[in-house]
Amino acid sequence: MSVGPADVAPGAPERRPGRLGVGIVGAGRVGAVLGNALRAAGHPVVGVSAVSQASRDRAEALLPGVPVLEVQEVVRRAELVVLAVPDDALADLVRGLAETGAWQLGQIVVHTSGRHGTDVLTPARAAGAIPLALHPAMTFTGTSLDLARLIGCPFAVTAPAAVLPIGQALVVEIGGEPTVLDEDARGLYHAALAHGANHLVVLVAQAAQALAAAGVDDPGRMLTPLLEAALDGALRAESPGDVLGRDARGSGAIAALTGPVRRGDAGTVVEHLAVLDAFAAVEGAPDVPAAYRTLARAADARALAAGLLSADAAARVLDALASGTSQSSPVAGIDPDAGSLQSEHSADPGSAHDDARGDEQHDDPQDGPPGPQEDA
Repeated sequence: MSVGPADVAPGAPERRPGRLGVGIVGAGRVGAVLGNALRAAGHPVVGVSAVSQASRDRAEALLPGVPVLEVQEVVRRAELVVLAVPDDALADLVRGLAETGAWQLGQIVVHTSGRHGTDVLTPARAAGAIPLALHPAMTFTGTSLDLARLIGCPFAVTAPAAVLPIGQALVVEIGGEPTVLDEDARGLYHAALAHGANHLVVLVAQAAQALAAAGVDDPGRMLTPLLEAALDGALRAESPGDVLGRDARGSGAIAALTGPVRRGDAGTVVEHLAVLDAFAAVEGAPDVPAAYRTLARAADARALAAGLLSADAAARVLDALASGTSQSSPVAGIDPDAGSLQSEHSADPGSAHDDARGDEQHDDPQDGPPGPQEDA
């Protein structure tokens, strides 16, 4: 693949055919790790931007021997530029570099933002650069531990059709698995990942706080087997290629649901809300019972829609969740026009089972693009 000329730092390793000089803008947890992975694939890293001591330490650990340069100089030297900066900083950075004439004809420009597609790279594309959006669907520690986790990691790849193979090839080279994603789907894609991963962390924090208040010395140890089993079961149920995955009704992750809502145990739900409300008053954690109510309603609706819960049982649970309020629940508590969560059939009540993962990973920009990128 032929791209525009680049200046390679003295002493850089001899380049194999088809290799690209890589510049990393932002030595955050994502940028430094991806730079290391690209280097291991044979692409020499010709420069990295890092201003804070944390960024410099990370660059030294993961990209030893790579010169730390100003952003404009990183871009000037590179044939492949990786922009690993927070979502909100990306557009201004790309625009600022365009205004200084930094982008080069034939240069490949990759960003790692989940939220954005390639539209945000329009100023670079107007200068003749090749735009790619490659987002790894994983969290990063910014250490060598991440390198093994890149193997088999899904990457959302968005690019103009003509250059899409370039993005896919780069992902494969570092061990990832490319998934093509349309430009207009990036927002929903990123919201889904954030909802799943970020709010899972919040749920663990809430559950751990309640366990600690109940006198459990090691909440993490107490939660580990239960949460690992629940997460594993839910993810398997959402993998159609797994023989242990979706059940005969094709209900997906909700098939792994257990606990009082799944059983229609309205009395247990009432008791849970009482103790959680009391806990919230003492511990100053009103978010915990509020989250319980919201997620229990969602569980009730999805279990009903999947045929895992009878309409009567679902209605009893919703009544329990509405206790203490002026709300009343119609049969099943679900609007007939509620769409995909509306049940098409009622489950046999006897079928219920009885049972109890920015973006701070990127570097923040300093005042005024296209200045150096910093840790979040």
